[in-house]
Amino acid sequence: MSQAERRELASLLAELDEPAVPAAPHPGPARTAKAATAAPDPYRIDPFLRRERGLALLVAAACCVILAGWIVVLAATLPHRFDAHHWRAVWVNFDVFLLAAFAVTAWAIWRQRQVLILLLVLIGTMLCCDAWFDVGTSLATNGFWISMLSAIFAELPLAILAFLGARRLLRATVAAGILAGAGAGPDVVPDWAQVGNWGRSCAGQSLSSAPLAGTGLDEALPRSRVQRRAERAG
Repeated sequence: MSQAERRELASLLAELDEPAVPAAPHPGPARTAKAATAAPDPYRIDPFLRRERGLALLVAAACCVILAGWIVVLAATLPHRFDAHHWRAVWVNFDVFLLAAFAVTAWAIWRQRQVLILLLVLIGTMLCCDAWFDVGTSLATNGFWISMLSAIFAELPLAILAFLGARRLLRATVAAGILAGAGAGPDVVPDWAQVGNWGRSCAGQSLSSAPLAGTGLDEALPRSRVQRRAERAG
C-alpha cells in the first residue's frame, strides 16, 4: 500500500469508532492525521491512573531540578583520580545482570510476550552504559583501544538494534490495537504483513509526536475548588 492509501485506511478505521456525524467528502491531511490518532483517553476512564500520572509528572520534574543541581556539585567537587574498591565485583555483577537480561529477552522472543518491548529498551540502555563506562574508565590506559573497538563494533550496534526493534514492535502493536478496536472479531484474521507496514508508518505519525493521553501539566498541578466542583458537576 502507498502512503496515501495507508492514511486513508487509518482514517476509515478511526471513523468506525466515532459517533455518526456528517463527514466531508474529501477530508484534508490535518483531519486525516487527527482521526488516525483518535482513541479513548485512559486517564479519563481510570481516575486512579489520572492521579498517578499527575504524581509521576511532579516527581519527574522535581528529579530534573535536583539532578541539575547535583551535577553542578559533582563537577566542582569530584577528584580527577579515585581508587575504586571491589572493582572486579562491580563489573562482574554488571555483566551477570546483562546476561540475565539477554536470557529473559530470548525467552520473550521465543514465547512472543509483549514484555519484549521493555526488555529491548532495558538491554539497549545497559549496553550504552557498558560502552560509556568501558571507554571512560580506560582513558590514558593500555586498554583504551580495546574498549573503544568493542563499543563501536559490539555494544553500540547491539544497543541500536535493540532500540530499533522496540520501536518497530511498539508501532506494530499500536497498529494492531487500532485494527482490533475497529471491530475485527476473533474470527477475522488480518494481514499481519500489512499491519506491520502500517505500524512502521503509523499513518504518518511518529511515536514522539503521537499523544499518549491527558491534557498536560494542568492535570498535575493543584486545582481550585471551583474547578473541582465544575468537574464533579460535569
